[in-house]
Parts: sequence; structure tokens; C-alpha cells
Amino acid sequence: MDDFESAYREHQQMVYRFLLRLCRNPHLAEELTQETFTQSLQHWDDFRGQGSRSTWLCTIAKRQLYSAVRRKEALPLDEAEALPAEDVTDALVQSDRVMAAHRLVHRLPEPMREIFTLRTFGDLSHGQIGSLFGKSDSWARVNYYRARQLLSQMIKEEWMDE
Repeated sequence: MDDFESAYREHQQMVYRFLLRLCRNPHLAEELTQETFTQSLQHWDDFRGQGSRSTWLCTIAKRQLYSAVRRKEALPLDEAEALPAEDVTDALVQSDRVMAAHRLVHRLPEPMREIFTLRTFGDLSHGQIGSLFGKSDSWARVNYYRARQLLSQMIKEEWMDE
């Protein structure tokens, strides 16, 4: 149990920031962070050590967010109700665009997807990402750049008609 408690203290803020960058809702990010650690505690012995503990936790966090989106918990309806109708429509369009962008990120090949996610949403440095994969910060930097280039190309192809 001490191992879990120390992992919680070490990774809680990183998981929260990762989720906050994905969903942009502090209350939802906090709730999903707690769910992430609850889920990780239930499967603590399943961690195989093939990657880092932080990558494993971010994967669980991402799945928690996707589950919340499927349950439609990710929509801040209390905030949306206070907006004028045209702003609500704009917010929903923005939300759809964000989900479409996340779908495109999900289509990136590994390890680009994980590197892009950790850098963009997890606020990890190239050095930290390289260390997670047992590689150099230059390797992480190059793969992040390639992921951004590929994602940019995918966005242009996907949204060209809009």
C-alpha cells in the first residue's frame, strides 16, 4: 500500500494536469483523477512495468475521460445554460471540433500518439518523455515533431471541406 500512496503523491498532479488539458474542465479533471487512482488501485498488481508508472496512469486517465464523454459527463451543462443560445451553439461546435481532433490524435501511430499526448496534454518535457521510453530527449523531440506534422496533414485532409 505504501507503494500506491507514494505513486499517488508523485503522479497525482501530473495526471490532473493531463486530464485538465484534455477536458478543460477543472471539476471533471479532479473527479477523473480520483477515478483514475481508484481504478489503478484495483489493478495495481496488473502493472507489468513495460512502460513507466506515469504512462500507465495516463492511459487509465484517458480511458476514464473517454468513458465520461460516452456518458456525456464531459459537457459542462451548468455553464452552458447560463450562456445565450448562440454561445451554446458555438460551445457545442467547439466541443465537436475538440472531439474530432482527439479522434485524429487517436489515429496517430504509436509511439507518436503517446509522445504527442504526453507532450501536449501531459505537459511533460522532451527529456521526461524520452526517459519514459528509455530514449533520448532528441528522439522524443523528433517524434513529437513528426507527430505534429502528421496530425497537421490529417487535419487538413479531414477538415478541408468544412
